[in-house]
Amino acid sequence: MLASLTIALLALIFIVVKLILIVQMKEVCVVERLGKFRAVMEPGVHFLIPFIDRVAYRHETREQVLDIPAQSCISRDNIQIDVDGLVYIQVMDGAKASYGIEDYRRASVNLAQTTMRSEIGKLNLSQTFSERDALNETIVREIDKASDPWGIKVLRYEVRNITPSDNVVHTLEKQMEAERRKRAEITLALAEKESTINLSEGQRQEAINLSEGDKQRQINEAHGRAREIEILTNASAQGINLIAKAAARSGGDKAIKMRLMEQFIKQTGDIMKTADVSVLPSDMAKLEGFFEGMDKVTQTVQGAKS
Repeated sequence: MLASLTIALLALIFIVVKLILIVQMKEVCVVERLGKFRAVMEPGVHFLIPFIDRVAYRHETREQVLDIPAQSCISRDNIQIDVDGLVYIQVMDGAKASYGIEDYRRASVNLAQTTMRSEIGKLNLSQTFSERDALNETIVREIDKASDPWGIKVLRYEVRNITPSDNVVHTLEKQMEAERRKRAEITLALAEKESTINLSEGQRQEAINLSEGDKQRQINEAHGRAREIEILTNASAQGINLIAKAAARSGGDKAIKMRLMEQFIKQTGDIMKTADVSVLPSDMAKLEGFFEGMDKVTQTVQGAKS
């Protein structure tokens, strides 16, 4: 009796288990009835017909990340590189994911590899590094278009590593070193050019300043000479006016003659003291008496005529 109850209880539990289906929030279940697709069960509690309905497939509805193994690719400039990446997918239709493809994960990985190899073949090596975002978008677009019948959505693709061969790495290092030397030489040349320009500009400015200074000095000297001439001229004019006024007075002409004779005698004596050759006899130093005699003769003649 106890054995029968136990068997009946186990049978009831088995039937309940087969009757009730609890679908988790993170998945969907594909139910078949007698081997034929019946429905896609969303998260929640569902009832099945025991021994007739069965859960054929369970699919993860969260975003899934698939690792793309490294593979050898040839760029457009015939350089061999190894490329790996990551692809992010999500199941959108459980029925298509179950019956549209045998294994959508493996198919997505293989499709990502072939698409990546094809797209890298269109780019140069430098473009694979500089245009990585554009490469990712192109691969996502191509994979998403091909995987639409599988009921999955390709969300994004990320190129993880781009590794050239050792020979290519060595060549690139030499090229980068040469480029660095070239930039350094250009920088030094530009600095030297700038220094030469600054030096010549300084010399030019110095020459301009010296020229301006010399010009101003000449102007100042010319003004000074003009002022000096003006002062001497005014002084001479004043002296001549004074002499003319003095000559107009009584005895003025005699005073002028006397002054001229004194200057003549003084200058003649100075010349004879300093000259190496005697131009006149030494008796000419007594010319003062001669001129006095001549003056008296002149006055006598003028008195006789009057």
